[in-house]
Amino acid sequence: MRILLVEDDDLIGSGLEAGLRNASFAIDWAKDGRHAKLALSTTHYDMVVLDLGLPGLTGTSLLAQLRAEGNLVPVLVLTARDTAEDRIAGLDAGADDYVGKPFDLGEVIARCRALMRRSQNRAAEKLVWHDLTVDPAAMTVMKGDALLPLTSREFSVLVHLLVHVGEPQRKAKIEESIYGWNEEVESNAIEVYISGLRKKIGMDAIRTIRGVGYVMEKP
Repeated sequence: MRILLVEDDDLIGSGLEAGLRNASFAIDWAKDGRHAKLALSTTHYDMVVLDLGLPGLTGTSLLAQLRAEGNLVPVLVLTARDTAEDRIAGLDAGADDYVGKPFDLGEVIARCRALMRRSQNRAAEKLVWHDLTVDPAAMTVMKGDALLPLTSREFSVLVHLLVHVGEPQRKAKIEESIYGWNEEVESNAIEVYISGLRKKIGMDAIRTIRGVGYVMEKP
């Protein structure tokens, strides 16, 4: 799952970037509103973590423009402006949730997961497919009673396929979901992760559709 972080404070931004990446999200970090607007016009994001007090184009203006364009990407507003009036203004502009600074990193990550679940029409945090149980919060995968030792990339690919279960996913779409701007992508990386997953969860679990991509069929 890919998140756009929009934060002009280097210390806060670097902490959020590291924490969200450690939670198995792909992160792109924009430090001003105009840069963020360009990113949103060219890349699909699963959600946005947005500071309001940005240089150039404010977070409130960016959010209002997004909603006016019909972009429904979930937005978590994260800002030092934590009065009731500021919260109301942010929510009225189209924010889905609001956390004031200083914040607890664990809470921010949990709220990101909750907003993604809501946008994906999922009630439960865990993803269940046949005898597999995937817990994005704990970053664990169980096959029956056995804990599977997946790499972080394999885990991200599996989560992407399960969130889109029954929907064929192109290689480029999977890459876009699990890699950020500054991460190098090997030409055969997705094939390697799919091969590794098949060996661990079952050779028939992920089906290749020639000329299209990969799919995990609905149970």
